[in-house]
Order: sequence, then structure tokens, then C-alpha cells
Amino acid sequence: MMPFDRQPLYPARVALHRKPMGVIVSAMTARRNVLELIPEIATRQPMVSGKTGKRWHMVMDPDALRRLLKDRVEDYPKSIVTRLILEPAIGNSMFVAEGAHWRWQRLAAAPAFAQRHVEALGPVMTAAAEASARRLANAPGPVDVFAETVAATFEVISEVTFSGDEGFDRRAVHHAIDAYIAGTARLSVMDILGLPGWIPRPGRLFSGSDLRRMKRVADEAITARARSGPRQVPDLLDLLRAGEDPETRRRMTPAELRDNLLTFIVAGHETTALTLAWALYLLAFDPQVQARAADEAQATLDGRAAAAADLPRLPYIRQVIEEALRLYPPAAFLSRTARAHDMLGGREVLPGDTIMLPIYALHRHHLLWNDPDRFDPERFAPGTTRDRFAFLPFGAGPRICIGASFALQEAVIILATLVSRFRFDLSARQPQPRMILTLRPHGGVWLAVSDRS
Repeated sequence: MMPFDRQPLYPARVALHRKPMGVIVSAMTARRNVLELIPEIATRQPMVSGKTGKRWHMVMDPDALRRLLKDRVEDYPKSIVTRLILEPAIGNSMFVAEGAHWRWQRLAAAPAFAQRHVEALGPVMTAAAEASARRLANAPGPVDVFAETVAATFEVISEVTFSGDEGFDRRAVHHAIDAYIAGTARLSVMDILGLPGWIPRPGRLFSGSDLRRMKRVADEAITARARSGPRQVPDLLDLLRAGEDPETRRRMTPAELRDNLLTFIVAGHETTALTLAWALYLLAFDPQVQARAADEAQATLDGRAAAAADLPRLPYIRQVIEEALRLYPPAAFLSRTARAHDMLGGREVLPGDTIMLPIYALHRHHLLWNDPDRFDPERFAPGTTRDRFAFLPFGAGPRICIGASFALQEAVIILATLVSRFRFDLSARQPQPRMILTLRPHGGVWLAVSDRS
């Protein structure tokens, strides 16, 4: 455990810049850590504007964010850069699609994420929590809990997506996802300059083999399911195959099924794994909070793994999860492209302007949060209120993350199970928040793990 005299006042955070950066420096910075593009003043001002290759605006004002994400969402589609990064992996799935093509996919998929279906998947999450606890119990020395939470959440998402399909090569898909994020999901100078999407980005020309294999594995699993028919307890593939646009009765083609399933696999395990890893780090950072969370989990679970039915009796675990999502939101930096002339926060926005949503800065904004860099789960205690658009770990408006309730249920089940059985302490190796596609702990989250009993 870290000696008391070396304990920092605040958990790990990104050093935001205080001086303007040119195009080349911006591109180099973005490839290392997108969050370092955020100026420090963005945590104290409602909007920051500038020009680096093209005009941009960073928006931290909740009223302006409401306009972007809810009131005029059609005028602010996902940016060209976002599409360039994601389309090779997940096609024109609902995460990337716009307008009518997005709308019908969302309507067709919505029943799959109804609360009754999410709760029905609880046993898979409970089994993954038990398996994770067994691995931690047998782990020697400090443990990279990020690697462990990735293993646990990938087990969940692959099981609820393609349950029982022996032909679904989980290892191949997992490897392809990691390789793609590490090798191609980085901004380039061309992205910073705002060059058209048809101009090839050299760093993204060599990712084809992993992506083709990932898609082939998913295609084969979908074809096999079409032959065998749905499972007795429907999984996500069954639910999406049965889903349809309620207006047109249109159903997803095999390619659309594949792209949406891969979207859920990528997002469904990565974001929850990150949330859990950062939550465990924060609990190790603050032993008093950890003790309170452990007391609640032990009193509720009495030695067993958590289940979906336990969630109402685990409010403090949920608060810890939400505070981890505030300090380390997986989707910490979003971007849109203005499609029409508008006014945001009293500033003129022109068609083609890049609109940045630095969720990391929003969640640490001094006008919205008291002592914002401090870890304090009481911010989310029952009865507390805040502007809906000041806390956006899953977005907001019509395009809010369709899997938010799934992710929160999974995170509470796994965190409650682990903290009820183990004590987590800081090691000498501290995580570094670094964002490429998601906000990851560079170097891992290495904690000392000991049996709580």
C-alpha cells in the first residue's frame, strides 16, 4: 500500500494545457492523449473557440449541450473524424448512422434493451462476477485490475450476444478490437486540418486483416444462428433478429446485424471494463469510501455474488460507479460537425465548424461541481439534484446510449461482488488517464488485492 505521506490529495488526472498549440503540436498531442487538447480554461468557461486548421468550439455549457444533443440534434451529426475512425470497424450501425437510417435501427433495437430483457441477462453478469472473484483469489502479487475487468466484461458481452455459440471465436474478436484501438483509432494531422474523408489516412490503411477476421467470425455466428433458430432464453442476437421498425416492419439484414452486434461488443465490454477499473482504483485511493461500500455489499450479499435483484439495496455501490463515470468517463471527448448556422452560448456557429464536447472537462467544471477533481460519491446521493446536461457519461437526448441500463447493472453486480470479498490497496504503479478512443488507464491499474474475510 502507498505510504500515507505520499498519498496525493486528488486521484489521477490529466494535465490540461495552458498555451495555444499549432497544427503539428495538436496532432502529436492528440495521438498521445486526446484529452491534452483540452485547455485548462475549459474547466472554468462555458465555451472555448479557436481555429486549428478549421474553426472549432468546445462546449461545456449545459444549455448549449441540451441544444446540441436534444433540441437540434439533426443539425449536429457525428463528425467526419468520428466516422473515419469507427466505420471501418462497425459500418453504418446505429452508433454512426444519421437521420432516418439511425432512427429505424434504434427503433428496431430498442426492445432488446427493455428493462425486463436487461434483468433477464443478470445471471450472466453474476456468473462473470463469480469467475472474476476466483481469478483474483488466485492472483499472486499486485493485479492489473483493468486487465481483469476487461476479461470479466468481455465474458459477459460475448455470452449475452452469441450465447453458447461454439463457433464464435471470442479470442479472435477480442484481439481484433484491441489491435484496432491501438493501431488505428488515433487522430492524424489530416484530421486536425479537417481534410476530406476521401483522402486516405496512412495510419488506418493497415488494419484490414484484423477487421476482416472479426467480421467473418460474426458473420459465421449469425449464419449459424439463422439455421439453428433462437435460444430458449433469447440472447441479444435473437432479440435483434426479431426486432423491427414498428412503422415499416423493416428488419436488419445480416450485415446490419453484424455491424450492430460488433458495436455492442466493442462498446459493451470496453466502457464497463473501464468504469470498473477506475472505480476499483478510486476505492483503493480512498479506504474510507471503500470500507463503506464493502459494508453495504457484505450486508446485502452475505457471501454470495450479486444479482440484478440486489441493485435496489446497493445504492452506495451505484454512487461509486457514477462518481467513477464522472471523473473518468469512457467517452470523454466527443465531436460533431455543424450542419447549419446556429448560435450556441451566444456565439455564432457556421456550417462545417467542428463542435467538441469535452465530457472530461464538463465533469470537472468549476462552475458545475464543487471541488471537481475530488473523489466524492456523495455527489450522487439520493435526493441530490443537478442539471441533466452537466453529467453525460452516456450522452443525452434521442441518441443517449441504448445500453446504459445494461452497463450500470453489470457494473454494480461485478463491483459489489468484488468489494464484498476483497480489499484493494494502491501499489507503487499509478494509472495515467489517457484517451485514444476511450479513456483508458495507461499502464494498467495495478492494485494490491487481499481477502477481506
